[in-house]
Amino acid sequence: MLSSKALAALLASATTLLAVHVQEDMLGYQDTPLLPGTQWHVHDGLRPQPRVVTPGPAGVTATPPSDAIVLFDGTSTDRWTGGPWKLEDGAMVVNGKGAIKTKQEFGDCQLHLEWKAPTYGDAKGPGGQGRGNSGVFFFGRYEIQVLDCFENQTYPDGMTGALYGQEPPMVNACRPAGEWQSYDICFKAPRFSDSGDLQSPAMATVFLNGICVHHGRLMDGATGHRALAKYGVHGAAGPIQLQDHGNPIAFRNIWARPLQLAK
Repeated sequence: MLSSKALAALLASATTLLAVHVQEDMLGYQDTPLLPGTQWHVHDGLRPQPRVVTPGPAGVTATPPSDAIVLFDGTSTDRWTGGPWKLEDGAMVVNGKGAIKTKQEFGDCQLHLEWKAPTYGDAKGPGGQGRGNSGVFFFGRYEIQVLDCFENQTYPDGMTGALYGQEPPMVNACRPAGEWQSYDICFKAPRFSDSGDLQSPAMATVFLNGICVHHGRLMDGATGHRALAKYGVHGAAGPIQLQDHGNPIAFRNIWARPLQLAK
């Protein structure tokens, strides 16, 4: 017969194993803070998965409009700093040398970019957050997640198109890895008073592969991992940053338009 001390140790071990198993099953976390106004934790794997919507065929690129600032046309990374990333077949590809960001700074803007996650041939490859992970950051702070979520589940506020750690996309509009995907994002920068108080939060409208996944969504603050987003005062403009998360994501056809109200 087990002693009370041995029995307690056995129960503790079983509880730990169960917790790990549950943690794996739900694809995320529940030991993180609750998101304001919701029942969900940051990166909560129990949050409902957005339904899948099949986008139109890949391969059609958006020609920059006449007033666009072309940030990458497939030939040069001169408008970027950091990295450097490698040029390959008209794209710039993450290569483990760190994030890159635009030399020019933007406030309110419209951004178009196209990206492609790697394939793994017949191999299964990594899953969850390990598959095709990158991100688009406005001001180097406010992230729209890049991830291969075609038949690959993760915690919903960390999937493709998510306002990372805050809000899942309305639907999962991913194409398979190896196909080009597109983002069209209208971003409104936050405003701060002269004393540093937040006057209005950042806002994003996001199209993934031509499908709206966020419509005028207010952002809770700068992106964090396993923590609530929060604001820190900053200027009226900042760089657009692309994340190096260790996966060889390719990017092409990147352009932006500063947005100003009509006079």
